[in-house]
Amino acid sequence: MQPDRPQDVTAAPADEAGAPLPEGKLPAALLERLVLPRTGVQRREVVLAAAPGEDAAALDLGGDLCVAASDPITGAGHHAGWLAVHVNCNDVAATGAEPVAVLLTILLPPGSPPAVLEDIMAGAHAAAREVGCQIAGGHTEVTPGLAQPLVVATALGRTPAARLVPSGGARPGDVLLLTKWAGLEGTAILAADCREALARRGVPEAVLDAAAELGRWLSIVPEARVAAGRGARAMHDVTEGGVLGATWEMVTAARQALGQAVGCVIEAAAIPVRDETRAICAAAGVDPLRLIGSGALLVAAPPETAAALQAAWAEAGIPAAAIGRITGDGILRLIDAGGHETELEPPGTDALWVARTRLA
Repeated sequence: MQPDRPQDVTAAPADEAGAPLPEGKLPAALLERLVLPRTGVQRREVVLAAAPGEDAAALDLGGDLCVAASDPITGAGHHAGWLAVHVNCNDVAATGAEPVAVLLTILLPPGSPPAVLEDIMAGAHAAAREVGCQIAGGHTEVTPGLAQPLVVATALGRTPAARLVPSGGARPGDVLLLTKWAGLEGTAILAADCREALARRGVPEAVLDAAAELGRWLSIVPEARVAAGRGARAMHDVTEGGVLGATWEMVTAARQALGQAVGCVIEAAAIPVRDETRAICAAAGVDPLRLIGSGALLVAAPPETAAALQAAWAEAGIPAAAIGRITGDGILRLIDAGGHETELEPPGTDALWVARTRLA
């Protein structure tokens, strides 16, 4: 085995050092330049490390692998504790691991009443019970300078090494499958946080009521268990950047893992979108395929495995659709509903942030 070794650090170009960072998830190019070269010592125990498209890390500490994932909840005003647990457990489950525990950090603005903390913890407790994991630790404080509560969770899981499924495992010829629907999380958040603005723009109350209930689909743990046990080659939880962003990240991770050209063909018309999502995105003027979408799992699998996965999910009551395929030509193609082909762009600012600005 190779000894532990420090990494080289590359300075950012002088002409970019003072440029403001864009809002939302850091673009992959900036991640690779500013973050990934600065990850300390390379440890032998880290068998799945930070990389574009990989949302979790895996550690070999003897026995099963320990899988860890960490994310904040920054785009939601309601249900932050509940979302924090589910979103992070989703990232762990998307590697094929079983979520075991969550560490929860809660930062509250000055003047917060106890009811705010109680509500956050009630949601986190409910989500942990739904997933079957324990909130094992964390930190809570009142922090000067915050305008709203900030909740950050780290989820821990376990999996046998042979069952680990990285985001970068896709291979040319694989079918791309999507469970449930695009934009689930963003739809539920906008319906809860921007209800009045959406109603003023003509979204019916019944649609908003139905949209707010979509959170019940947020966990991808059930379908990830099925996929990991039936030969999925790659899995990726659909978060910021939506379905199209998740696809771009999966292909990018596969390129890095294989060291060769990897591309895709995505059929936009094949991506399932609920009517509630279409109505809310139309009112806010955003693309549902680029809306944060926790609750949908993107899976790459060989054709015969893909068919078996769809049958197993159907039996479990989990809807899924084939939305495209992985290619070996290095080109990321998006075919729109009219049959026109464009290049799939890297994820930018999530549609949730654009919608919030327009609905403010």
